[in-house]
Amino acid sequence: MMRASLAASAAILVLSLDACGGGSGSGSNVSLGTTTPPAVNNVQPVLADYGPTVGGQFVGFNNILYTTVTICVPGTTTCQSIDHVVVDTGSSGLRLVSSQIALTLPFAADTNNNVIGNCIQYADTSFQWGPLAKVDVQLAGEVASSVPIQIVGPANFPAAPTACSAGGFPAQTVASLGANGILGVGLFRQDCGPACASLSPPPVYFSCPSTGCTPATVPIAAQLQNPVWMFPQDNNGLAIVLPQVGAAGAVAVAGSMIFGIGTQADNSLNGAQAQAADNFGNFTTTFNGVAYANSFIDSGSDGYFFLDSATTGLPDCATTGDATGFYCPPSPVSLTAITSGPNPIGSGIPVSQNIAFSIANALTLIDSPSVAFNNLGGPNPGMFDWGLPFFFGRTVFVGIEGQRSAAGAGPYWAY
Repeated sequence: MMRASLAASAAILVLSLDACGGGSGSGSNVSLGTTTPPAVNNVQPVLADYGPTVGGQFVGFNNILYTTVTICVPGTTTCQSIDHVVVDTGSSGLRLVSSQIALTLPFAADTNNNVIGNCIQYADTSFQWGPLAKVDVQLAGEVASSVPIQIVGPANFPAAPTACSAGGFPAQTVASLGANGILGVGLFRQDCGPACASLSPPPVYFSCPSTGCTPATVPIAAQLQNPVWMFPQDNNGLAIVLPQVGAAGAVAVAGSMIFGIGTQADNSLNGAQAQAADNFGNFTTTFNGVAYANSFIDSGSDGYFFLDSATTGLPDCATTGDATGFYCPPSPVSLTAITSGPNPIGSGIPVSQNIAFSIANALTLIDSPSVAFNNLGGPNPGMFDWGLPFFFGRTVFVGIEGQRSAAGAGPYWAY
């Protein structure tokens, strides 16, 4: 996930362990995900708008896609719906701001009865810290049972350890996050996977006795889980469907998140071409004849973030103000690039597609009444982040690692 408006530069809010092969990333133990119980409602509404309110004021950011998530005390009908949760294909796992949770949810503990803390660090130096808890997650008619989630920033939990917070700033509140939480529905089953189950884990999970929190090993099943792969059906991936918007943007855009790929009549690929991602979630984008292997698709990014002014010829915006971290060409610029990756079926023949896109003056866009734009972009040296503008006017499929569909085994993107 990324939000350039929080960044000192157009840095990507990417889950740090996705950059180290988040999720199991092994490609083994592939499940079919296509033999399902009777069909359920698998269509979840999504919306890009002004975001949630704090003190009667909107605190959302441009180009953020939201949905409403229902959580329940596991195995009960004691439930709560939380709106304006970011839909993020750049991470895995549900993270909810503690002030928005009305349910009583005991914190998860390790075998020594020490509470488990979770840290996510983003590339703009923001971070989120908080304990784990288990909930049943309801999206449309789908239910994932006993899902470990992160409760972000509760007052009754130790402060973030230095290994999590050093050099960063907290995105622990609705106002600082511009949302009530983040729903990570990316390519991977977990937010970390085998790396955090190893004997030398990175600083993602922490054991928190009274003496302080230290990095700890956490079994894969106890880590934050992508709720989609835990559905009893429609669990091999999802599709995000958004209409196109005009060059001036829109004040609100409504669309759908459809669960499953080829599992029901409404989620077939319909000719979408699949490109496998590597264990980092990346594929290749070729621009002006140069291939950039560190490319990914992220609905949690609020723009196209790619290369730099010296490479693209697009001028940066001013170093201060609302448009910092974006491109500000004097007039819209039309560009093309080629995305490519292996065929997930394993044919050995790469799959590629030509992508046409446009970059407009970010200051003009941001100062307008609109909040949803298909032409907002900024620098990101050496790589391509295909953010939310990429989703407008497309159906974008997310094939989850280890889950199989007609396109092959995940992780893959298809569009």
